Parts: sequence; C-alpha cells; structure tokens
Amino acid sequence: MSISWNEIKTRAAAFANEWSEKAPVAREEADAQTFENEFFHVFGVERSKVAIFEQRVKVSEEADGYIDLFWKGHIIVEMKSPGKDLEKAYRQAKDYANALKSADLPKCILICDFQRFRHYDLEEGAKRTDFALAELGAHVELFGDLAGYKDVEYKEQDAVNVEAAEKMGKLHDTLKAIGYSGHQLEVYLVRLLFCLFADDTGIFEHDAFVKYILQRTNVDGSDLGLHLEKIFETLNKPDEGRQTTLDEQLRAFPYVNGGLFEGRLDAADFDSKMRESLIECCALDWSRISPAIFGAMFQSVMNADQRRNLGAHYTSEKNILKLIHPLFLDELWAEFDKLKSLKSEVRVARLNEFHDRLARLKFLDPACGCGNFLVITYREIRILELEVIKELLGGARLLDVDHYIKVNVDQFYGIEIEDFPAQIAEVAMWLMDHQMNTLVRDKFGEYYVRIPLRKSATILCANALTTDWESVVPKSELSYILGNPPFVGARLMGAEQKAELNDIFDGLKGCGNLDYVTCWYKKAAIFIKDTDIHVAFVSTNSICQGEQVPILWPELMIKHGMFIDFAHTTFRWRNEARGQAAVYCVIVGFSISDSKTKRLFLYSDVDGDPVEIKASQINAYLVDAPIVFIDSRRDPICSISPMVFGNMPNDGGNLLLTNDEREEMIANDQTVVPFIRMFLGADDFINNSPRFCIWLKDANPNAYRKCPSIIERIRRVKELREKSNRAETRALADYPMLFGEIRQPDTGYILVPRHSSENRKYIPIGFMPKDVIVGDSNLLIPKADMFEFGVITSTMHMAWMRYVCGRLELRYRYSASIVYNNFPWPDPSDKQRADIEAAAQGILDARAAFPDSSLADLYDPDTMPPELAKAHQKLDRLVEKAYGKSFDSDAERVAFLFERYRELTADLFTQAGKKKSSKKAGGR
Repeated sequence: MSISWNEIKTRAAAFANEWSEKAPVAREEADAQTFENEFFHVFGVERSKVAIFEQRVKVSEEADGYIDLFWKGHIIVEMKSPGKDLEKAYRQAKDYANALKSADLPKCILICDFQRFRHYDLEEGAKRTDFALAELGAHVELFGDLAGYKDVEYKEQDAVNVEAAEKMGKLHDTLKAIGYSGHQLEVYLVRLLFCLFADDTGIFEHDAFVKYILQRTNVDGSDLGLHLEKIFETLNKPDEGRQTTLDEQLRAFPYVNGGLFEGRLDAADFDSKMRESLIECCALDWSRISPAIFGAMFQSVMNADQRRNLGAHYTSEKNILKLIHPLFLDELWAEFDKLKSLKSEVRVARLNEFHDRLARLKFLDPACGCGNFLVITYREIRILELEVIKELLGGARLLDVDHYIKVNVDQFYGIEIEDFPAQIAEVAMWLMDHQMNTLVRDKFGEYYVRIPLRKSATILCANALTTDWESVVPKSELSYILGNPPFVGARLMGAEQKAELNDIFDGLKGCGNLDYVTCWYKKAAIFIKDTDIHVAFVSTNSICQGEQVPILWPELMIKHGMFIDFAHTTFRWRNEARGQAAVYCVIVGFSISDSKTKRLFLYSDVDGDPVEIKASQINAYLVDAPIVFIDSRRDPICSISPMVFGNMPNDGGNLLLTNDEREEMIANDQTVVPFIRMFLGADDFINNSPRFCIWLKDANPNAYRKCPSIIERIRRVKELREKSNRAETRALADYPMLFGEIRQPDTGYILVPRHSSENRKYIPIGFMPKDVIVGDSNLLIPKADMFEFGVITSTMHMAWMRYVCGRLELRYRYSASIVYNNFPWPDPSDKQRADIEAAAQGILDARAAFPDSSLADLYDPDTMPPELAKAHQKLDRLVEKAYGKSFDSDAERVAFLFERYRELTADLFTQAGKKKSSKKAGGR
C-alpha cells in the first residue's frame, strides 16, 4: 500500500536536511548509491527490490553504457558530482533510454548532482523541471509513480491566484442562478474552499476530495450535492462518533472541528456543467495558496453596487507588507538579530523571552474584510517564530513540536460588517496556519498539523463603528491595530454612513467634509488612550490634503495627543482582483507615544518603490516639518492681490460658442461681432483651443436686440433658468443676457487653472488681457503684476501647492482659500523684486517663441523646450534667493514654508499649547 503524501513530504524534508551539509562535498563514485537508496526511501520504496545499480545497456554495436540506477518502466537516475554538467548527463541518459526495449522505457529521467535535481517527464515530451535539494518537498508529486500513485495526474505547481478566485466566483454565480443563495451559499462556498485547500496540502489524503467526486458521483451531477453534504457531515464528526458501517472512502476524511462544518445546509442541485466547474476548481494547485485569493474571491462574487457602497477595495500583499514592516515587523526582526549575537549564558534565556512575547502579541483589524491583513501578519510572525526556534535548537532535531510552536491564530481579532467575508477571514487564518505548519515540516523534517481545529481567530460580524472594540479584545492585551477601512469619499456616503461619521466626531464643525475612513482614525485615537498600542491604516490620500486636514488632524493630534510614527506618501493602488479600484493611497502609522525616530517613505513615482528617510516629526501633510493645519482662509495672509473665481455662465451652454458656431453667426449677421468675445475654460487655456461667448455686460440693448441669433440664445437661457430647482438660478432668469456670476476684471489678469495634471512640474499659469473672458474652471488674480506671476509660477509655490492642495485622483485641485491665501510670500529687496519680474517675463518670452505649441505641449515633461526649462530654472533660483535660502527638494521647500506659515500665523494659531512669536508678513 502506498504511504501517504503527508508522510512522503515529511520524509522529503528529513532527507533534504540530512544531505544539506553532505551534498556540497559528495562524490559520484562514493556517495551516489547511498543517496539513491535514501531517496527511494522517501517514497516508501525499498530500492533493492525494484531498481538496479549500474544496469548495462548496449548503446551501439561497439559500446556498452551503464545506467547509474534503473527501474524498468519507471525511472532512470543519472548521478553526477556537484558542479558537473547536467545537460551532458541528460544527453547520456537519453542515449541509454533510446537503447532500451519499448516495454522497458521509463516514464522519467532524473539527473542529480546531490544539490540540484533536473526531472524530465518522458510522457510529456521530456518536459523539464529544475529544483534544488531543499525544494524536494515541494516537488515530490513529480515522483508519484514511484510511490504507487499511478492514477494521479500531476498538477502544475501554479500558485492559486486570480484564476482560482474567478473560478470560485463562476461557481458562486451558477449556484446563485439556480436559486441556492444567501447565507447558505456563502457557508457552502467557504466549506468548498476549505476542502479544495485540504485536498492539496495534506489535511486530506492527497486528492481525496476530487477523487471522491470523480469516482463516486454521477457525470450528470445529479447526486453531487448529496455526496458533498455527506462529506461535510463526516468532517464534522470525530472518529468515535462515526458509524461503523461508514463508507471507507468517507472514513478517510479527518475530523476538522472548529465549527466550520457544523449545521446542516440544503443540498445543492448540481448539473453536469456545475460538476465540471467544481472539478475545474479542484484541478488547480491549492497547496501554494496566496492569501490574496480571499480578497480577490470576495470581489469576484460581489456585485458592483455592493463593492461601491462598502468601499471594499481589496488590499494586495505588497501593500500589506508596506504597512506591517514599519508598524512592528522590522522592529521585531531587528531585536531578534541582536539577541542572536548575545553571549551563550544569556542568549537562550533572552530568545525564550522573545519567543514568549511573540506568542503574547495580539492584533486587531477593525475592518478586516476577508482577513488579508491578519493572514499576512500571522504568516510573518510564524516565519519569525520558526527562525527563533531554529536558533534555540542550534541544529538539534525538533522532537516535541507542540512544545516549540507557540504562536497561534487566537492572537488575531477582526471586525467585519458583512457575513461572507467574515467567514472567509476565519477560514483563511486556519488555512494559513496549516500552510505554516507545513513549513515546520520543510524546515525540521517533522510532520505537524493542527487537525482537529481547536483554536480560531476571533472574527466578529458587526459594524466596527457602532461596536465597542473592547468587547472584541481588551485594550490591555492588544498590541497593534491595523487594516484598510472602507474607501468612501465625503460626497459618496449614504445617509447611514453620514450619520455614523457625525456621531463618531460628535458633530465636529466641518466633519461632513471628511471621508468615511476617518471614522476609524478617530475611534482608534480614542481607544488607544493611555496604552502602548500602535495603529496603522491604509487610506485614501485625500485625508492628508486640502480641506480635510484642518478638520481631522487637530482633532487627532491636539485633542487626542496622537503622533505619526511612520507614513507612506501617495502611491497608486494596485491589486490582482477583477475590477480593481483606481485610487491613490497613503499609509499612516500612529500612536500616543512620541518616538524619537520616525520613518517617512517618499514616492517620486506613484507606481514605483519608495525611498525611506528618517524624520524628526511627521505632520498631517506627511512632511518632516512643523505641525500646522492649513485652514480655509478668505483673504491672503500676506499683502498681495486677492484671487477670485472666473465667470460662471450658468447658461446651459447657450451663451458659449464653438469656433464653428461663432463663424456661422458672423457669416449670417455681421452685427454680432462686437458682442462675441474669446472664452477660456481651464482645458481651453492649457490646450490652446479657445471657445467664444456672447458677452453682453454693459452692452446697449438697442444694439443686440436686432440680432436674432443672440436673442434666440437669450430666450433659451431664460427658459432654462426659470425651470431650475434652485431659487438662486430662477432669480437669474431676470437677467438671461448675462453670465450667472460675473467677475471679469477691467484690467489684465493672471489666470490659474483650478485643475491640472500631476505630471507637470509647473501648473501652466498665464497673463491674459482684459478682453478675454475667463471661465469659472479657472481662478484669476485681477490687477496682478509680474512679480506675483513670477512667485506663483515658481517651484516654491508649486511645492506648496502639491502638499496642501486637494486632489482629483492625482490631478492638482488648486484653490484660492487653501493654497493661495495661505501661501507664505517672500519679502524681497527692490533688486530681488526686479530680478524676479525680469525672469518672469523671460518665461513669457520663452513661451512666445513657440506660437504654434499649446501650454500642454510646452509643459509636458517629455516635450518642454530647453529654453523654457532654463527660464523656469532661472526664476526658481531667484525666488529661493528672495526667501534667503536654497533647497534640494520639494520636501525641504515645504518644510521651510510650513515653518514660515507658522511664524506668520503665530498670533492666530496655537500648536499643541505652544505659541511662537509673530513676525511681520512678507509681500509687496
């Protein structure tokens, strides 16, 4: 009888450990036969009974060859000393195989140099698989034929990934379509998921589940549901509780416990296609399951409305690691590395203390979804624990596994509002636990499995915002809070979510402008009071930009005494799930203890990897700079020209004209010419594609009432405004010939687009004549001069804008009240002012040299003319000189400007009870 795959993998790990030190110095002549005998023992085969050493074979009329090891009809093994040419050895073995009788041909050829294995499957066109000695346990199924598993088709060792999620999603959709839905369907899928995993990982005898389906159920699927029900029932019964007449194939399934298979479900009525769908799921290799599967599966079975309403943006493993490394993992590994270097008399005691502390750590994810954060965290802690055990053993054999493995799933807690992902999270922790137990086997050669299940993660299905977190885990026992709360913008929340936010913030002024995720920040800040708990959340980047900062962060940092320990600045959200979310994120780690060294991860490319810098203080804008909160301000803090919105038509498009419409109107009636002006929205300005408008401010009615085309458009504007639901718009119906809001200056002005691409180093800003009508997608500075144009066009102002402005995705959203009115202007000498004005004119001159190019062309990083780039660089140096300092980065510029802002507003702003002396504001 064949030995079990669990036993084979255990033996493989022991074999690899045994030969790991001997292999590098092994010699073909002296060690090959011992190696081969022990290799066959891995598969429960006594080599001397089945295979021959040095089997002679006639390779040609003149020459004989000798096969190192030959088992007729099964395998040729060719051994070489370490470092020898394996390709040459394969050619030699292939010649031997070609010389054999057809009936004696092996199924595979194995080339090995004690350290490297090269397997050729002759039934699959000599398909080659390479692996190292240490990886033998992961590739034992290549040799299923040796172990007697002749009916098992080897499955590719592909990690379970999005394909598995999609297949499970397809099965879900099919079951739902036949009327098997709701809570029952969710539990059903979770049970199937466990069985698929158990089938490939040694919880079940290898392929026991899929074999049962293939061998015992009808091809048309008619009885599959009943058989699955019987499997579930068996998995829920200990051996002593099972009937003596139970079918032997069912009896082979182990008792699982843990409540997973408790409770009877209705049998699902499968058909042939549904049966095939389940078999397709079985055909994947679930032994290398990625925890990402659970989030991806969750999204694959949720409909779009649910996904949007819950803000359920699945977090990839890469993003989870970005959070947990600085939150706790880097510190734990650093401590472990120090302990390893201690002297022998204290080393073991300190390592044991460290190990015990790992087993006491407790983690809470208060928006855990499918449990990805908990699963990855558990994996990483278990990996660290294995290294601790390895150090404690010092090369000795691991005998009592239970004595050494202390970290368990019951150290992990989650809160999830939806039932299905809550169930997935609990099962995911068990599956990861088993995966880590197989790693114990691979490292120490000792089979270890926690079946039946006795401990589980605590996953509460509840609303985290209305639940007392202390009822889930006592704060006195908790170490870390982490996760990815829902991404729902302030304008996208439903009534219930808005009510929850208002309740969490106790009606804080302006809280209606906060994103939903901020509720978790506030609740965590309250929860960790008087504790050493550290917290980190993945969030949309909007909570560290624009109008949300002065609402949220004084509440957290001043009222609740919160410090930011580490942060990742904006990066693009990436995951493997179907329909992945297009959002931009930050990660913020915080606590109530002010650590001396803080870590800041900066991204020059939102799709790239960050650069880490050490920071003395991280403020709400995620800059190493003073703690300031840039609030909305009606007037500039410095003595400069005010900034206002452009003109808002409120006309339904009837007062605006394309160039074709303008030419047609003029062709039909020359008298309209005085009433048509150039009109610029932000896109029109940047892309040099101006539109036109009918501008009748201060126009003589007697002049334009004779223009039928103008009168018709005025009539349509009046009709549109009269039908409006807004009283203010209906009032404008009395003035249908005018724009709804008019702010057109009677002098030249500076135009600033309200929205602009993040890819540009500079927002294109322009000087415009008074006759060009500016639309309300722009801001304008009336009566501005060349000095003001120079300063707001400079890198200093651009750096300020990038850090304090709001964003649309990543596009800049410039505002007068936050960006412009709070900007700390320099206080230049007369010469410095004159130099800046001359350099600003130089930028306009450089643009004018390319009359056929739009500002989009001129400011594209790939096509910006050198003349324009140099003009900007000259201006940037002169503006920095006016501030009395030069800078190497935007982070330095903003840190300086934040300090300057704090000085300018010292009489209005108190930072955590500290007042700074006021200095005179700079400006004109």
